[in-house]
Amino acid sequence: MKIVILSGSTVGSKTSTAMTYLNEAISHQHEEHEIQFFDLKNLNLSFSDGRNYLDYSGDTLEFTTALMQADIIFIGFPIFQASIPGTLKNVFDLLPVNAFRDKVIGIIATAGSPKHYLIPETQLKPILGYMKAHIIQTYVFIEERDFSQGMIVNDDILFRIEELATSTLRVSKVYSQIIEEENDQYDF
Repeated sequence: MKIVILSGSTVGSKTSTAMTYLNEAISHQHEEHEIQFFDLKNLNLSFSDGRNYLDYSGDTLEFTTALMQADIIFIGFPIFQASIPGTLKNVFDLLPVNAFRDKVIGIIATAGSPKHYLIPETQLKPILGYMKAHIIQTYVFIEERDFSQGMIVNDDILFRIEELATSTLRVSKVYSQIIEEENDQYDF
């Protein structure tokens, strides 16, 4: 399976740290998958202007093509002003409406306050649902206190990241088998 891991902000380090832990969890459990890790800090993305994603070039074309070809996408994002970062919203604006059809998506959110734990429910999941994603309902919410010196220091968070990786891969495998069975019903 093709997996894309996205750290969805151009500032800060906590989301990148969490997504690196997720990448390691997937790599150690499932070496057979093709994993691409994208950190928006390291990409020069164009601002969406309504063109088809294939009409862009450089990092924008490479990144959006990887998202379109992925079977599984993990989205990590920090919560700013009780919402998703504008740079992450731009990613969604670069893609077609049905971009996430037949894709399974797992979510990790980082925040400075426990008061923002519902932001993935109210801000991100509606966008992903509109774009036809199959969303893993249980996401990982990580607070500032769970980090120290560039590392996650809460063992429960590490366990939940591993569980997110396992359950997302499991759901994607079952979903792929169902699609294959449906496609096998046709003679062409």
